[in-house]
Amino acid sequence: MSLFNRKQRAAEENLSTLLAEQFSGLDEGELFSLAGQDEAAAEFTAVTGYAYWKSTLRIFLKNRVAVFFAALIIFILVFTMIQPLLPHQKNSNTIYNDPVTGIHIQNRRPDREFWFGTNSIGQDLWSRIWHGTRTSLFIGLSVACVEALVGVIIGVLWGYVRKLDFLFTELYNVFDNIPQTLVLILISYVLRPGVGTMIFAMCITSWIGTARFVRNQVVIIRDRDYNLASRCLGTPVIRIILKNLLPYLVSVITMRMAMAIPFAIGNEVFVSYIGLGLPLAIPSLGNLINSGIDKLMEPTLRYQLIFPTMVLSMVTVSFYIVGNAFADASDPRNHVL
Repeated sequence: MSLFNRKQRAAEENLSTLLAEQFSGLDEGELFSLAGQDEAAAEFTAVTGYAYWKSTLRIFLKNRVAVFFAALIIFILVFTMIQPLLPHQKNSNTIYNDPVTGIHIQNRRPDREFWFGTNSIGQDLWSRIWHGTRTSLFIGLSVACVEALVGVIIGVLWGYVRKLDFLFTELYNVFDNIPQTLVLILISYVLRPGVGTMIFAMCITSWIGTARFVRNQVVIIRDRDYNLASRCLGTPVIRIILKNLLPYLVSVITMRMAMAIPFAIGNEVFVSYIGLGLPLAIPSLGNLINSGIDKLMEPTLRYQLIFPTMVLSMVTVSFYIVGNAFADASDPRNHVL
């Protein structure tokens, strides 16, 4: 045996002797004790702390541009509601006359009394623009809600229930082959002009794109393992749709709704431009822009087109940016724990 091995063995024997002498007077209970267990701490360490909507909001708030435009949308929505209640506000349909001459205050440029000026018959453009914004937003939000509700219901049934595939495919082919602009023009021409007519005309075909998009997404995820397991266990179809499918479609639904609002407002502007929109007694952004187009070639009267166009641009751009940002934030694949 080498000298190194002999020294190592002697050191081990000395260590064993010292340990034996130190613990010779102790029993097993004194040598070892249970570490104990904290159930609350065990549950706490087992939970990741992940919450879907909390994570969605956290990701959305990181996008400062989207947060700015979301605040702008909220401001416009709130201001359009409270504007008639503010002091010193004029009526949107009242024709104002000069107190000295009694003549209509026509085409007055913006001043302290009329902040956005007056139109060609003496109405206050400030009040008419915010009244028109309120009307156009109501139309856009109504169409977006109907499009989301009908489109999601039909899209989910179309993609998940195989027996309904033929029926909804033929229904889609019928509605998709009819130009939406033609339907909008015909309905606006046949029925009495009004907000209800405008919403009904847009809702007839607006759900088609959402339904087709949702159907394609459902077809992709309907046969995944967890859905097959749910069906094998006898889970009702409605529960599978609500619990397994719809959570994956939140981002899709949000994006489609955000896009539907400016699209509906654009359709209202188009129908007003061709003379089939809302009556002049109901101000809307479409009516105001259509009236301002006639003043485009007169430099002193271009404000009648610039102001409503600016408001329309802010609304449409804001919804577009916020909708895309929120759709990205609500996608579970972008959530990092």
